[in-house]
Amino acid sequence: MKKIIPKKIKDQKVVIPGSKSISHRMLICASLCSGISKIENLLESEDIKWTINALTCFGAKIDKIHNLYFRVNGFGGIPKPCEKKIYLGNSGTSMRLLAGIAALGNSEYILTGDERMHERPMIELLNTLMLLGIRTSAQGSKGTPPVHICGGNRQGGAVALDCSKSSQYLSSLLMIGAFMTKGLDISLDGPSVSSPYIDLTIDIMKKYGVDAHRTHSTLYKVPGQQSYCPGEFFVEPDLSNAGYFWAIGAITGRMVSVKNISKNSLQGDLKQIRILEQMGCLIKTEENEIGVCGSELIGIDVDMSDTPDAVPAIAVVASFAKGTTRIHNIKHLREKECDRIDAVSSQLLKMGISVRQGDDFLEITGGLPKGATIETFNDHRIAMAFSMPGLIIPGVEIENETCVEKSFPNYWEIFEAL
Repeated sequence: MKKIIPKKIKDQKVVIPGSKSISHRMLICASLCSGISKIENLLESEDIKWTINALTCFGAKIDKIHNLYFRVNGFGGIPKPCEKKIYLGNSGTSMRLLAGIAALGNSEYILTGDERMHERPMIELLNTLMLLGIRTSAQGSKGTPPVHICGGNRQGGAVALDCSKSSQYLSSLLMIGAFMTKGLDISLDGPSVSSPYIDLTIDIMKKYGVDAHRTHSTLYKVPGQQSYCPGEFFVEPDLSNAGYFWAIGAITGRMVSVKNISKNSLQGDLKQIRILEQMGCLIKTEENEIGVCGSELIGIDVDMSDTPDAVPAIAVVASFAKGTTRIHNIKHLREKECDRIDAVSSQLLKMGISVRQGDDFLEITGGLPKGATIETFNDHRIAMAFSMPGLIIPGVEIENETCVEKSFPNYWEIFEAL
């Protein structure tokens, strides 16, 4: 249990560790190379450790060189057999992206995880892999992990995919399309959720010399018989995690800036600053630095389908705003580390805030939040989002505060230094 002590903070600048989304993708692309890559500012979190362990099982050699960078010696798109089960904790990103990598092998792989992972969806990706001639099965009755994947077919071609629950299904296929004889032409049943993450995947692939592109809003193409090229890469700061400090600026009325961030970043959570601006915040954009300062906050109506990781933080900011904030098109949040719609609702209610939830929305009527003991549901984003009010109201305690190690191991260190 972590007790948050209220304090007055000053205008300030903070430095955030590397992006989790980019770290996963860069490690995977580097492992698909033939040769050695160097990756600087890689996030060293629990989820990234699961990805590193799995890629090592596939045959990559990954080493940390002092505190400077990670060196990745790839397996050239041909994973080696692994007889043991590959454990991925509750890292949905690892599970979905690495399912595609397993499909490149010629032997069976079993991908598993913790209890919550065994409830998270995978069936849509498995169905598409089977259409490509790759044998898959799921032990969960609803197509959930543990999953068994056995490749051996690299023909590729045209295939359909349902991305209504996760954009990671598409990212997984895009990254392996380069090794298919005919490449991949992937048609989506409808718009993907969290689409900025798809653009991020395509951008990182291009950094490694692989072409993939969107030819239509629901059609993606990866030419076949390409090779990933090793090189030297840098992971930009994580904008999902930057959002907690921007939100702190919003509720405290102080200018809190995050350093080393480009206004042209492809990370979808850059949109948080525009959401906070709509709520009445002042945004300061300088070269490689973005800051947020709150004033009189107002409720807004916002579609956050593309920025799901930011929902808990924005919901907490909304609890301090005048009027009602409606966050909608977020049904996929029910399939995250926990049911985040229900988790956010229950903890705001505990703090005396009026909340209404539906299948795909949250409505928060701002007021005067009071202190409470916050249940995190072992979800890093719930812990970080609900730590923020503790800076200005007494009585906030966070249970299981170590769950932040999933994505932001030094969060409390930076938080307490404010």
